[in-house]
Amino acid sequence: MAQGKQLEDMEVWQAAEALVVEIHRLTREGTLAKDYGLSDQLQRSADVMGNIAAGYEQGGRHLAEGLMAAKGAAGRVRSLVHVAKELGHLPDQRRAELLERLTAIARQLGGFIRYLEKGPAPAAPSPDGRPGRPPAPRAEAADDPAEARRGFRG
Repeated sequence: MAQGKQLEDMEVWQAAEALVVEIHRLTREGTLAKDYGLSDQLQRSADVMGNIAAGYEQGGRHLAEGLMAAKGAAGRVRSLVHVAKELGHLPDQRRAELLERLTAIARQLGGFIRYLEKGPAPAAPSPDGRPGRPPAPRAEAADDPAEARRGFRG
């Protein structure tokens, strides 16, 4: 890993942290604060950042596994946000904002997972047909896995 790159530098982890804080605030206000079961489920399901952190700290293949678990957690929270809306705990605007944030995080996680699964680009043949010449850098994603840990934007 490149020096200076830490979990807290990852954009997707930062977005997940903001989401967790938002969910905890949400579950402490209005009628949702009195729905202990749903509030508890929302808080526990919102561990998107914890899943990212666990995979990051374990490294290797565990990073992709942690990102997949985080994506699953984001999906659970999305489902519970719909339930909270249907039970009258969330106004339409707040629900829409949360769903937008959750969808953006899931998209980022999906892009990061695809990047990790894809691995480094294969070597392109040289102009004279000999194998082994490295390809030109790709603009759409970082080729350095340490750079990818920053938080891929998907």
